[in-house]
Amino acid sequence: MSQQSLTLPATGPGSGAGSAKARRNRHVLELAGAAAIAGTYVFLVLTQPADIANGPASFSALVALGGFFLGAVLLIAAALPVLPTSTLVLMPVALVLNVVLGQLMGSTGLPFYFDAIGTVLIAVLAGPAAGAATGALSSIVWSFVNPTVLPFAAGAALIGFLAGLAARGGLFRRFYLAPVAGFVTGILAGVVSAPIAAFVFGGTAGVGTGALVSAFRAMGDTLLAAITKQALVSDPMDKAIVFAIAAMLVYALPRRTTVQFPFVRRYRVLAGKAPETPEA
Repeated sequence: MSQQSLTLPATGPGSGAGSAKARRNRHVLELAGAAAIAGTYVFLVLTQPADIANGPASFSALVALGGFFLGAVLLIAAALPVLPTSTLVLMPVALVLNVVLGQLMGSTGLPFYFDAIGTVLIAVLAGPAAGAATGALSSIVWSFVNPTVLPFAAGAALIGFLAGLAARGGLFRRFYLAPVAGFVTGILAGVVSAPIAAFVFGGTAGVGTGALVSAFRAMGDTLLAAITKQALVSDPMDKAIVFAIAAMLVYALPRRTTVQFPFVRRYRVLAGKAPETPEA
């Protein structure tokens, strides 16, 4: 029996118009969610709040939490009508995976993060909106352990969104294309995260990434230039690896499981022919 999505398909003479209206509503929610996340990001870059590292008790942290959480909720609401229930079950697993791996990598001397594997996994199975929401929620959850990651929620959401677009475009049908998509995503994510690291924190918190920033600063670069160069070194390679790992995880899932995701079926995200599933 195939798994049902969270809403029933419309039927009857007005089903076409109803479907078009539902799509418009989803697009409005997606735009509103993206605007909330982008607006919060701009607020942090412009105000450069030094107190955000103090945790949720500070005003700027509360604004960031509210803005990013609102954006994530709106994105989830946009994706909800076409999400199978298994996605909502998988999301907490993805959040834990992101936080645990990110926390571990942050304590090493390697200039990588590995904090977006769960985000990319959700994006490949459920699409750009679900991926962006997972990325933003990961930063929010992680911020209660490490407040310095909260301002990077916009970058995390961007990674999930771009991973979903890559999946929609068929870049996960060939394994060798997934790291390429990750590399390009890393470039864009690095450019977005650099102003936050420079203006809000005055550097990066990771041991390995901080060493790269120090090396570029010693060569005479400004802080923003040094952090941008570090991001362009670390992020593309990190995301190439992350996308490859996420692709391996997706293909390791049983085929009958992956085809239960409407996004996977609609855009033929994965290689191979879908198995026949009996009607409910």
